[in-house]
Amino acid sequence: MSSIKDVARQAGVSTATVSHVLNNTRFVSDEVRARVTLAVEQCSYYPNAHARSLASGKSRIIGLVISDIANPFFPELVKSIESAAFEHGYDVMLSNTNYETERTSHYVQRFIERKVAGVAVMTSEMDKNLIDELARREVPVVFLDVGEAGLHMSNLRVDYEEGIEQAIRHLVELGHRRIAYISGNNNLRSSKRRLEAFKRTVHQLFPDEPALIFYGNLKVEGGRQAARELLTKEKHNLPTAIVAANDLMAIGAISEFEAANLHVPGDISIVGFDDIAFAGLTKPPLTTVRLPLEELGRCAVEALMNNLKSTEEHGVEIRISTSLIVRESTAPVRLRQNSRVKRKPGGAKKQTV
Repeated sequence: MSSIKDVARQAGVSTATVSHVLNNTRFVSDEVRARVTLAVEQCSYYPNAHARSLASGKSRIIGLVISDIANPFFPELVKSIESAAFEHGYDVMLSNTNYETERTSHYVQRFIERKVAGVAVMTSEMDKNLIDELARREVPVVFLDVGEAGLHMSNLRVDYEEGIEQAIRHLVELGHRRIAYISGNNNLRSSKRRLEAFKRTVHQLFPDEPALIFYGNLKVEGGRQAARELLTKEKHNLPTAIVAANDLMAIGAISEFEAANLHVPGDISIVGFDDIAFAGLTKPPLTTVRLPLEELGRCAVEALMNNLKSTEEHGVEIRISTSLIVRESTAPVRLRQNSRVKRKPGGAKKQTV
């Protein structure tokens, strides 16, 4: 196995010069850099990443925290972050919290111990004390809607309010007035912002209409459970449209409504949020609010890179806009008289008009 001394001998330079080329710690002429790079290839030399991190006090690794690897939203986001990090010469270390604040704290502490260059917290469950600890240790960090821009810290602020309003106004244009909402866990900041945006927009458009709110767990089964509750509580006066806090719950709701012999969008229109990869492959294809994951990942990495350039670098607040993607799960409202849901013999549900 070749050593740094072998590379230095092959390039005709000192081991210190080789180290400066590999770590970008001092100016080296293009001619010398080219010789060292060629020598590294000829010697098949692989730097000891652990030793380099011990020497420099940091690694070429970005720690990435996500909520739920089973949710297609997050693998797409991971892919975009990993691609952007690779372009800058960094690797990504991934952790999954399953929406548990304690696990977020555990993983970030492990990242600190491993001397990661920076941390991307792409989840809503974050302990304020942990944010303070990252700041104290001067670890560059970028948040997704849970922190504030400051020294070493950047925040990606998704315009959920814009997306929810886009969804509701689309339904209103189709003639819908009685619109229900399936919310995620209100302990999550992103879920709370979406819910408040729904309440505010509906109240502005229809001050006399009650806010129909149901809750799920941001997973498919959460959407099914919320739909079951809606069918029970509102069976004599069903809403004509639903907005769900994410695509998975929208898909779960569609499944439950079909089981109840309700046609989507003929009997009830549904809008999701995120535009995950297979949102356009559902039956019917899902109308949804697109959150641009490629842009989100690129902005997260660029924010970290900017903070890594200087220990005095102040973070930035980056606004991420949304856009409505209209597919086939929404349609003009169809008037119903005495609409109700009841069970067939044997337990199945159907709608009678």
